[in-house]
Amino acid sequence: MSTLITLFGGLGAVLVLYALGGFIRGIPPMLRATLAGVIPLLAYFVLILGKWPGLDVVAMHISVFLAAALVMHALAQFRRRGKRMHWAPKLLIVFFTGLVVFNAGLLYVANSGLPEPIGRWWMGGEGKVYSGFSGVVAHDQAAAKAVSSELSESYRESRLGWQVETDAQMADGMVHVMVRVRDRTGLPVDNVRGEIQLIRPGATSASAQLALAASDAGAYQGALALPATGRWLLDTRLYLGEELRHHGTQEISQP
Repeated sequence: MSTLITLFGGLGAVLVLYALGGFIRGIPPMLRATLAGVIPLLAYFVLILGKWPGLDVVAMHISVFLAAALVMHALAQFRRRGKRMHWAPKLLIVFFTGLVVFNAGLLYVANSGLPEPIGRWWMGGEGKVYSGFSGVVAHDQAAAKAVSSELSESYRESRLGWQVETDAQMADGMVHVMVRVRDRTGLPVDNVRGEIQLIRPGATSASAQLALAASDAGAYQGALALPATGRWLLDTRLYLGEELRHHGTQEISQP
């Protein structure tokens, strides 16, 4: 479930619970606001069990749910006393409400991009419009393990001493890749299993992939159709047996 749904869904739940609390006689106003803010928050905690979204996202939900309950309590107190609220609190409420909506919109665009009709109208061009950017740096335990794995991979490659040359040429919507592999003495390395992938910058999965075929001693090649124009990351992986021995990435661009 997306952050946008949990954020606005929980906010709606706060308002509904606060309104329903008004039908319960004898409940203190502060307790009514507290329950309206805490119950959706507890439901959110149950929802994210095993799927930790990050401390920043959780903190945003806590602040929005509790702040909404506090604002409802303040409005109810002013109404009960028969007094008109000063313009300054009203301005603060409008400001922070607009800030929540604005940040939620930015969060949606960053993760999912603009809606397709708006993206085409705003950015122009033909084909699919990529207006989202999910980021390239994760900040969780899996990311820390990935960094450690990449460092270990670089160390193994340096000890192996392979000299890998990757040549990528684009023509007629295809990327033609030639990979030459030599050992530390300059001799070609045979029996290597190669694989290439095309990945959009910031994407989490490959859009296309292909196994390379041996064309000469220590040489492996393949041609892959570009799914769309624009910038791509060409990911090259070389295996000896079942063990990954080389991993390289380079950027290519198709106008």
